Amino acid sequence: MSGVMGHQDVDIDLGQLVRAVWARRLKVVAITVLGAGVAFTGAKMMAPKYRSETRILIEPRAPAFATAQANDAGASPLLDELNIASQVQLLQSADLIKQVINSQKLYALPEFDAAANGSALNDILIALHLKKSPLESPPEERVIDAFTERLQVYQVPGSRVIGITFTSKDPKLAATIPNAMAAAYLVKQSGAKLDSNSEATRWLEPEIETLRRKVSEAEQKVAEYRAEHGLLPTNTGTNFPTQQLNDISAELTRVRGERANAEARARSVRDSLSSGEPSDTLQDIMSSQSIQRLKGTESALQSQISDLQTSLLNNHPRLKSLRAQLADIKTQIRQETQRILSSIENEAKVAALRQAELEQQSDKVKASSAQAGEDEVGLNALEREAVAQRQLLETYLSRYREAASRADKNSSPADARVVSNAIQPVDPYFPKVVPIVTVVALATFILTSIAIMLAELFSGRALRPVGVSTAAEEELVEKDESVPSEPRRSAATPSMLALTVEDEEHADEVADVLSEEPPVDDNEFSVASVAEYLIGSRAPLAIAISPTGDRGSAATVSLARKLADAGSRVVLVDMTGSGCPTDLMAQDRDALGITDLLCGEAAFGDTIHGDRLSDAHLIPQGVSDTRRAMRGASRLSLLLDALASAYDIVLVECGAADVAGVSRLTQSKDVEIILSMPDIVEDEFVAAMTAFEAAGYSRVVLMSGDDPADDMISRQAA
Repeated sequence: MSGVMGHQDVDIDLGQLVRAVWARRLKVVAITVLGAGVAFTGAKMMAPKYRSETRILIEPRAPAFATAQANDAGASPLLDELNIASQVQLLQSADLIKQVINSQKLYALPEFDAAANGSALNDILIALHLKKSPLESPPEERVIDAFTERLQVYQVPGSRVIGITFTSKDPKLAATIPNAMAAAYLVKQSGAKLDSNSEATRWLEPEIETLRRKVSEAEQKVAEYRAEHGLLPTNTGTNFPTQQLNDISAELTRVRGERANAEARARSVRDSLSSGEPSDTLQDIMSSQSIQRLKGTESALQSQISDLQTSLLNNHPRLKSLRAQLADIKTQIRQETQRILSSIENEAKVAALRQAELEQQSDKVKASSAQAGEDEVGLNALEREAVAQRQLLETYLSRYREAASRADKNSSPADARVVSNAIQPVDPYFPKVVPIVTVVALATFILTSIAIMLAELFSGRALRPVGVSTAAEEELVEKDESVPSEPRRSAATPSMLALTVEDEEHADEVADVLSEEPPVDDNEFSVASVAEYLIGSRAPLAIAISPTGDRGSAATVSLARKLADAGSRVVLVDMTGSGCPTDLMAQDRDALGITDLLCGEAAFGDTIHGDRLSDAHLIPQGVSDTRRAMRGASRLSLLLDALASAYDIVLVECGAADVAGVSRLTQSKDVEIILSMPDIVEDEFVAAMTAFEAAGYSRVVLMSGDDPADDMISRQAA
């Protein structure tokens, strides 16, 4: 991991992820354009498909004359959600689909026959038994399956509208099928209502005849029971004894009232006569015509006597005659009053006799009414049975008339209507070239970027240590400053591979190359030039030889850092004897490394560490015994192959190694050999180069001209 040591906590370096994607921007753009081109080509090669839709509104419908049915429409279950869902399933029924297929002759179209639309891919899948052969199914089933795949029936959310959508390569057919489905559905619904009415009339006819017979029998039983028990009906709805008892009771009440009235009147007249009070105030006396006439005569005589007394004496015969007439009139009034009293008393006696007679009749009628009440219980049961049978008969007759009136096909409309007919589409709904190309291009770009980022994460380049202590930084600065700024040749410490230089062939040829050293700024053997060369050659493995000692190893460290800064995933393996790369790059000098891995004392992942100053990785020298580790040197080639599969460049710093030692790393001669010699020593360079070329290593590169110490110090200052 980049900058990570041991089990140190790390964070994801988002900047490194973005830089990694940006460094490979040409590749990302190329892959994105390629994906968009493939999507565009595929979309253009696809056969266009057209889609059209018909919408049906489910609502109760009835003829205008069927007022009773219209009143019941509000209670219809057609508004129920489950009923709407049932209508959706009915529109997808096999019978309705077959009817539309036959009416439109779809079985003659190749579009609906899977066997006629075979392809090479389908043939391969069928041959591998990964797909069922369409020829194994009957032709009718194949057509139905193809029709069902293109048909979509759904309920519009929040409404009683059902949508019928059909997809076809033919735009005319895409509009015709939904309309045909809707028409067939309406006919089927209307026919179902006609069938229901016909079945109702067929069932009601015999039931009505049976009920008529039952009603007649029930009414006959009622009439016979009435005649048998004398329960004659009356206008008031009661039986005759009860009606008679009611009449007698009413008459008895009236007679009792008349008797009481007569007795009261007679008592009043009698009391008036016995007390000598004038009877002028009594209603019965004053209402008598005779009394009124006598009273008039009496009043006239009184007037004459009063007039004659003023002119005649009391003993005058005329006055005596008038007084005699007046006395006679009064006698007549008393007699007439007595006759009125007798008449009133006779009325009271007659009323008393009538009352007694009515009371006797009432007692007799009460007994008859009680018996009639008992007999009426059975009559009521028979009447209820007759009424129930008649009501049922009337109900059946009403239903029969309604069903018979709707027997005509135009009188029973379907409980649905088309609210939107399908029209022939102009533009195909699939494929949409622009959205497909846009989505594919965007997806390709995202997936490519994600792949690059994942590679960065798995390689560890995008991981950073959580923090580096100040003491470690100071130590790093001190180590960097310990490298002398002027060119010098350090003692060459023997490599772990025990490199020796013996072959000195081709010395003159190499000397000519070094005779004219270019300026540092334009040095083609500089660290930067070698880094560009390695990136351009895409070499998976580069072996650095430092015949001049640690100065060369330090230059190799600078090379690894330049490669990392250029965006390459690079790991440096420290195979030197001095451990100079480990000192310059590792945060811990005692970190597990290559010797521990070869001795089997460390896992592969535990030996990979991050450089303190760059995104490069390091496999340090390690802390195990070098001699013991080199007994497992045969495993080095396998380890390098594993690293080459995970990194862009595997850089092995061998120190002062020879050809024999390098051959222990890899059997292939097609590797990059870098002679790291900051202080070029002509004799040593010639000897090393001729030795490697003699051994078959044709790709030998000289690296010199950069001061690695200055490079590292500039990094630390930054």
